[in-house]
Order: sequence, then structure tokens, then C-alpha cells
Amino acid sequence: MSVTMSSAYSEPECVWPLGALLGEGPIWVPSDGALWFVDIKKNHIHRFDPATGSTRTVDAPESPGFLVPDGDGRFTVGLASGLYRLDPASGAFSLLHRVDADKPGNRINDGARDPHGRLWFGTMDNGESEPTGSLYRLDADGPHAVDSGICITNGPCFSPDGRTLYHTDTRNRTIYAFDLAPDGTLSNKRVWVTIEEGVGFPDGSVTDSEGCVWVGLYAGWAARRYSPEGRLISTVRFPCANITKLAFAGPDRKTVYATTASKGLDDKARAEQPLAGGLFRFHSDIPGLA
Repeated sequence: MSVTMSSAYSEPECVWPLGALLGEGPIWVPSDGALWFVDIKKNHIHRFDPATGSTRTVDAPESPGFLVPDGDGRFTVGLASGLYRLDPASGAFSLLHRVDADKPGNRINDGARDPHGRLWFGTMDNGESEPTGSLYRLDADGPHAVDSGICITNGPCFSPDGRTLYHTDTRNRTIYAFDLAPDGTLSNKRVWVTIEEGVGFPDGSVTDSEGCVWVGLYAGWAARRYSPEGRLISTVRFPCANITKLAFAGPDRKTVYATTASKGLDDKARAEQPLAGGLFRFHSDIPGLA
């Protein structure tokens, strides 16, 4: 697959200055024509309709790390204590699986489905100091840990052919690649990209149609695009520091949304970054994956 080394991106614009404390997990739902995302620290799940500009917020009973559509109008949501199903019409949550019940200091963080429809997600130390997190794969008999010893898990995302899984150890500024077999087995864990000191920490990631990986940089004022070989190709700058994750949206998948966070900013930084925690949008010549 060829990679476009020089492509155009518009300047990010804030489309919803909601001031999220820890906005995360944006995902485009074509059947709904809307972008959904979470605010982990405010226990909120948000919906943004770009056609009308209308917004909606669902209160969650615990911190939501991610949500993915189930195809029936409902979502699977990773809350702090486990996986739940959300009926957005009623706002009701029902438990699917407890996760890390023996680690009360942990919570679920980021998650995504691979091209085969399998759900992958991570847990992390809510205090962001201990390597108690794991990467999980959800199977028919429940979640199974496939990697561990991680403080803050992020990602995961996948190559277009479904043969590579990328997973992030945020605290150590490292993104790993794994070989992903058709049956969901991981092998050949290797360092794929290490983010240099002083430019932020790798947060959520998403893959575009050319197999390049977009990474949000927390405390880095930017999102980066890397080639499948781990070469830095492009950087999009933002007017706030904490960029958490991107999502490709719209009929052509060329509208890119970005969640951001105001968590950790003191009064001076908040005054200098009035749009911190907002939902941003920009255009990309390279579409995302369907």
C-alpha cells in the first residue's frame, strides 16, 4: 500500500467548546450520522450532530473510558469496573463483564474493534503511577488479558488488513506493534515508535486508509501521523495542549474530529487555553478507515 507523504490538512476549529475535563474516545457512527465520545473524569458520554450542531449528554454511573457501537443502536461501553451495554434511548446501563475486580485502583481506559469485529481494550492505574494495567481481548467467554505491566494503556488501533495491532504505553512514551493472527492471537511484540522527550505523551490512536497511524499528543499541542514503518509524516497543531484522540467521520471519512482535555491545567494555563477540553474538527485529504 502506498503512503501519501505530503497531504493537506485544514486548521483545527473548535466545534463544541464544552470544556471537557478528560475528553476521549471519539467514534463516528454512520447509522446515527453523529460523533460520540466520553469525558472520563466527569462521567459523561456525549453526542455531537454535525448536520445540526445539536449536542446531547448521557450521565454514566462510573468513569467511561470508551464506547463502540453494537450495530443495533446500542453501545458497548468500558466503565471503570467493567464492560457495560448502553441503551442511549433510555440512558440505561447493563453489566456485561467485570474487569480487574481484584485491582480496585484500576479502571478501563481506551478501546476499539479490530477489522474482524473483536473488541480490544485496556485497563490502567487510575492514579497513573503503577504498572497494573493490561491489554484485553473480548472473546465469547469473556475478556482475556493478552499483555500486562502497563501503567496507562492507550490505543489500540489496527492496520487496514487486520494483521497488525498497535498499543500504547503512554507513561513510557512508547507505541508497540504486535502481529495479529486471524484467530486473535498476538505475537512478535516490538517497539514501533518512541515519542521523544519534551513533545508530550502518546495518547489515543487511530488508523487511516493508507495504514498510517494518527496519535494524539497529551501535553504536546498536536496530533501526529506516522507511516506503517513508524516514520513521522505530518503534524497538525492545536490551540490547546492536551490532544487525546482522533476519529475520521462523515460520508467520505475525511472530516477528522479530535477530543481534548483540560485536566491538569492550572488557572494560568486554562486562561491561556480557553478552548481546552473542546471538541475540534479539521479536514484531511487522506480518509480514515470505514
